[in-house]
Amino acid sequence: MQRRTLIQHSLASALLLGTALAAMPAAAQGNWPTGKPITYLVPFPPGGNTDTLARVIAQPLSKALGTPVVIENKGGAGGSVGSAIAARAPADGYTILGGTISSHAINVSLYAKLDYDPVKSFTPVAMLGSGPLVLVVPASSPYKTLADVLAASKAKAAAGGLTSASPGSGTSNHMALELLGYQTGVKFTHVPYKGSGPAVQDVIGGQVDMMFDTALVVGPHVQAGKLRPIAVTSSRRLESLPDVPTIAEAGEKGFDMGSWQAVFAPAGTPKPIVDRLHAEIMKIVATPEVQARLKNFGMLPSQMTPAELGEYQKAEVAKWGKVIKAAGIKAE
Repeated sequence: MQRRTLIQHSLASALLLGTALAAMPAAAQGNWPTGKPITYLVPFPPGGNTDTLARVIAQPLSKALGTPVVIENKGGAGGSVGSAIAARAPADGYTILGGTISSHAINVSLYAKLDYDPVKSFTPVAMLGSGPLVLVVPASSPYKTLADVLAASKAKAAAGGLTSASPGSGTSNHMALELLGYQTGVKFTHVPYKGSGPAVQDVIGGQVDMMFDTALVVGPHVQAGKLRPIAVTSSRRLESLPDVPTIAEAGEKGFDMGSWQAVFAPAGTPKPIVDRLHAEIMKIVATPEVQARLKNFGMLPSQMTPAELGEYQKAEVAKWGKVIKAAGIKAE
């Protein structure tokens, strides 16, 4: 009798589990019904690194999941507008977001109010890579090393230190400068521009002393002999600039900064969805085609589990919070 009761109980439990699984949306089980599109939100305008990476990933991801992946650009406020839209989306596997160091680490300390919490409003899915920045000066500059730059800026402290251009206040380029100042105690004067193009031209022309930007932006000018690279912000040297030391190698131990790109989903997205997305995206990132794209962007690949990405993001939020507070920066 006891054995019969146990068997009946086991059959009932299995039936209940099967019914529960059948009632769950297919995506919650790590599968997506064919035809219903996944929206890949890009919180920046078309044409930038985040948008380009999303488009590189979307097609093979669509093939792997068997359902369309549609890019939707929602730019504004350093990625905050599109991120807020993603945060409000249902956690059903049909919305993912291209998050960055700006939208998911810097903005929370930069803006007085955000319509999302960069950590609590999202579930980490996959790290795509990190793009170090290159500190450059005009080819005609007397500064040849990081020590030269720091010494010169110290000598000009009364006048605000050396000037450093960026594509705009609050950008990762600007934050690299503030991190250098925070870690070294050296004062610099930030000169924001509307985009990298005019900023680079004024550095080449000597109107501004230096700037931080990606290898993709400054590389051609370095090759043309118009800019001199001083150091890179990552903990590893760039393959495209093998003779340029890292800032840590140049004397500032522990300095490590990269403009990272990752994929997030709304908070509460079921684990089977996150695991499937992570696995498929990591397969795509590992392909020679995407590795070549990352290299062209001056990005370093980075392998992290969703949990590791979450911990890394929390550390980044804390780090940039300290830097921004010390610098007294607020977005306009």
